[in-house]
Amino acid sequence: MAASTLNPYDLYDVRSMLSEEEVMVQDTVARFTDERVLPIIGDCFDKGVFPTDLIPEMAELGLLGSSLPTDYGCAGMNAVSYGLICQELERGDSGIRSFASVQSSLCMYPIYAYGSEEQRRRWLPDMAAGKVIGCFGLTEPHGGSDPANMKTNAKRDGGDWIINGAKMWITNGNLAHIAIVWAQTEEGIQGFIVEKGMPGFVAQEIHKKMSLRASVTSGLFFDNVRVPDASRLPNVKGLKGPLGCLTQARYGITWGPIGAAIACLHEATEYAKTRVLFNKPIAATQSVQLKLADMARRITQAQLLSLQLGRLKDAGRMQPTQVSLAKWNNVRMALDIAREARDILGGAGITTEYSPIRHALNLESVITYEGTETVHQLVVGRELTGINAF
Repeated sequence: MAASTLNPYDLYDVRSMLSEEEVMVQDTVARFTDERVLPIIGDCFDKGVFPTDLIPEMAELGLLGSSLPTDYGCAGMNAVSYGLICQELERGDSGIRSFASVQSSLCMYPIYAYGSEEQRRRWLPDMAAGKVIGCFGLTEPHGGSDPANMKTNAKRDGGDWIINGAKMWITNGNLAHIAIVWAQTEEGIQGFIVEKGMPGFVAQEIHKKMSLRASVTSGLFFDNVRVPDASRLPNVKGLKGPLGCLTQARYGITWGPIGAAIACLHEATEYAKTRVLFNKPIAATQSVQLKLADMARRITQAQLLSLQLGRLKDAGRMQPTQVSLAKWNNVRMALDIAREARDILGGAGITTEYSPIRHALNLESVITYEGTETVHQLVVGRELTGINAF
């Protein structure tokens, strides 16, 4: 039988649907992941540290705020290119992609979309260069799925605002020079740029994590933090501000887990070809081939979902429900594949010498953050029925 000419990790030749620039972006980030992330990430996960030395290299490649205009020192790429960046970074590790997602979609985007021109000029070039790191303060200790029930508040005091409250599960918290903090005011929820070192603002790193260990996760605490009105994001009020940011980030998250799933399928396939039981490689058994084939099927579905979502986004026609459907489908896909790949690897699968257990543990967070799986299912249900079941 003739050898297949198909790419086993791109069975529908999605790559042929990409523009020349999109292919170049994917190849560049893939090379960065192969050469700089994969050799170190297992040890980073084991030790519970984020590889901060990669930040300047990510900035140099234009991966921070990649979709924002070149006027602010950003790369001005399209949405599909941003998705491919997320896919290749998460093929390395969810923590690396999370860093880029938070910096780009949750911090730089709101400054660009909701900030003043002065705020854009002050912060975005340095953020694109990796000189200023941001974090996004929305989720609170009492729960994250109901942001309207926000306890953190900001009260006017002359020309300033006084912020009190707490945020929890904040990626980049202890790395960050600034925090985009959402707080209740008399005029509704508003966003503020809170700078590290402001009196009363403390970030406290969260330890003992079994997921996203190669990522910094923190609690943020605000005790009468005085912030000038010039640090308030002036162009949005209400929940549409933070939810608009989350839609941007969730879009990238639909792509990221595809990379994790491909990494798991690759390792499971290669292992199955060399692992010999009962005088033949386990890849020659029907049970293993069925598992690998199902992984490829689900990855293909996810690739097509995210590519179409990216084309809709670039056309200005992407709807939040479409993002929810893809986030739900693609993260569930990747988590299931990571677990199945771990099983194919047998005992070897529980060590970080191989990636599936690390990806599986990371994806337990990805399936929860920025909208739990249940929340996204209910968003789709509401679209179908017109009834809000939250």
